[in-house]
Amino acid sequence: MNPTQILILLISYFGLLFILSYITGRNDSSDAFFKANSKAPWYLVAFGMIGASLSGVTFISVPGWVGESHFSYLQVVAGYFIGYLIVAYILLPVYYKLELPSIYSYLSDRFGDKARKTGAFYFLVSRIIGASFRLYLVALVLHNYVFEPLAVPLEGTVVISVALIYAYTYRGGIKTIVLTDTLQTLFMLISVGLSVYLLLDSLELSFWEYIQSESFTSKSSIWVLDNPLQSNYFVKSILGGIFITVSMTGLDQDMMQKNLSCKNLKQAQLNMISFSIVLVAVTALFVFLGALLFSYAELKQIQIPFQNGSPRTDLLYPEIALNGNLGPLVSISFFLGLIAAAYSSADSALTALTTSVCFDFLGLEKKEAATAVRTRKKVHFGLAVILILVIITFSHWINQNVIDSLLTFAGYTYGPLLGLFAFGLLTKHNIQDTYVFPITLGSVVLITLIANYSSSLLGGYKLGYELLPLNGLITFILLFLGRSKNA
Repeated sequence: MNPTQILILLISYFGLLFILSYITGRNDSSDAFFKANSKAPWYLVAFGMIGASLSGVTFISVPGWVGESHFSYLQVVAGYFIGYLIVAYILLPVYYKLELPSIYSYLSDRFGDKARKTGAFYFLVSRIIGASFRLYLVALVLHNYVFEPLAVPLEGTVVISVALIYAYTYRGGIKTIVLTDTLQTLFMLISVGLSVYLLLDSLELSFWEYIQSESFTSKSSIWVLDNPLQSNYFVKSILGGIFITVSMTGLDQDMMQKNLSCKNLKQAQLNMISFSIVLVAVTALFVFLGALLFSYAELKQIQIPFQNGSPRTDLLYPEIALNGNLGPLVSISFFLGLIAAAYSSADSALTALTTSVCFDFLGLEKKEAATAVRTRKKVHFGLAVILILVIITFSHWINQNVIDSLLTFAGYTYGPLLGLFAFGLLTKHNIQDTYVFPITLGSVVLITLIANYSSSLLGGYKLGYELLPLNGLITFILLFLGRSKNA
């Protein structure tokens, strides 16, 4: 596909999203924007959450990571599934008792308003950085294959990408996103399914013939069992996966806002369990796609693309899909799947960030309806601008696999949330509200020092994804030490 054809496809796709946005956004109330009037069908929420959870990072970065890590990412995915059970049966019941749009209201009830603002602050930092990682990757692909040939700079591509999200979530918010995410998840799954089928056809192998081939077996090792000092040792990966899910889903306003749009707790739990089963299967399919991509690249002698002087395995899938002579069907389905995966994650992030700022910092629930709508729209626009600035900053220094960067960064920002919620749920102790933010900040400083010097201090032991639970544990201990004397 040439850049003009891709641009026409992009315009057509977003035209469809704008139609859906118009239909769902006719009710411009805050309740519709933040909670979908609590009437969203659980099955639509569950299906749409697949796309929001996987995002463009999974769509491109997970297949690209197979070349370096083989199938070891599935160790983390096994931990994800356990984490979803914890979210469904421990955290969701707590949130449904609150009956408020922001999950950080729990911290206000438990400790005080400053604790709520602390939780919301770490969510804002986490989600702005996380959404920026995801959007940077799709902007990079759009730039390389669409806008750069049209003489548009990368900064212009970033502005266009975020402006499109802002435009179709402007009125409908979460009500729009439940519907658009469902559509975008469908496009994403069709895309990866077609890619797998057509790559196998190009290799002239059936599914069973391929998994018995030397090319597949050389890439398909899952379990890292030989050296506990390795950062991807299986125990570390599973534990990391559990706590990544608890933190990045259960303590994340973005993901929980969708669950809270269901009619009741039972439907929200049904949504979470069904979603987690499908998500594990879909992630395994992406890993399998990665093996196929590297096998095809070896056969056709396709080089891994370079970015800023370094090889970028993240770009192997788009390189093969758009320039690998697999035909227009793969190119079209890849591009639709990419933008579907990327935008289904980023649109909900922008809406969740708006929700958190409005309720956790600006007290929107106390404002009159007309004032609340005006405030919400200003916040929504301001956050879109912040995303643009952060993504442009990222474009100058990211040079490694994006999903690895994203999960590592989560250990620093979600750890304080994990420790804070755990202290509230697992103990009856209280803590002076003004101590909460300094304590969590101290935990981030400590975990940063530990992460940077762990190998030399611990005899070669390298921290992996257990960075997140360790950060949460440090926060928990510091909160316990600083608890109120009369508690």
